[in-house]
Amino acid sequence: MGEFDGLRALVTGGGSGIGLATLTLLAERGAKVASLDVNASGGPFVEVKADVTDEVGVIAAVAQAVEQLGGLDILVNNAGIGAAGTVEDNPYDEWLRVLDVNVLGTVRVTRAALPHLRLSANAAIVNTCSIAATAGLPQRALYSASKGAIQSLTLAMAADHVHDGIRVNCVNPGTADTPWVQRLLDTARDPVAERGALEGRQPMGRLVSAEEVAAAIAYLASPLAASTTGTALAVDGGMQGLRLRPKS
Repeated sequence: MGEFDGLRALVTGGGSGIGLATLTLLAERGAKVASLDVNASGGPFVEVKADVTDEVGVIAAVAQAVEQLGGLDILVNNAGIGAAGTVEDNPYDEWLRVLDVNVLGTVRVTRAALPHLRLSANAAIVNTCSIAATAGLPQRALYSASKGAIQSLTLAMAADHVHDGIRVNCVNPGTADTPWVQRLLDTARDPVAERGALEGRQPMGRLVSAEEVAAAIAYLASPLAASTTGTALAVDGGMQGLRLRPKS
């Protein structure tokens, strides 16, 4: 028996990385799970294909997932893209694209899912946010703006839907060892040195794993966290909260 037995979950961005790890963990703990992504996850899950920037496609995909799952109890808004650069560097069309995916994508999927979540006795939404929402990171202006919006949106949604019986929380990962981060490293002048720098800025001295973030998402989504709403859970190797002295 698992704490998710009988519950139904939809995870966006389930094709790889944190989304795929979350699908796998929820399924292992007893949930019926569906992946919403532009790419297939390759796992034994319900697969619905949609781009979160396409409202019509999102509405259809959520309806399809709910039909195949037999309802919906948990929504994990994980789909997102990144961007590197200062406030001067990214062209305006890239600003619009990242905000469309990361912020409005969350809005679109949530709007489509809410009527179904209101029917659940154990409804929960978990948004994937980032350390970039609460710490100033160099060369991440656009990405940080999008994730700051997600953290604020999480709090507002938690307030709006608490009387609907829907809990809303977010996870704030540090730099995670995911395909997206690897693509950033691949574009660096010295990928090995860049990876070392990313590992070094996290007090635990390594990147966060996708499975560790998935475990935090599972906690927030679980009925065992029934009194937890409006919370941002850091999974960042101590980056946000710790202020360590330099090693002697």
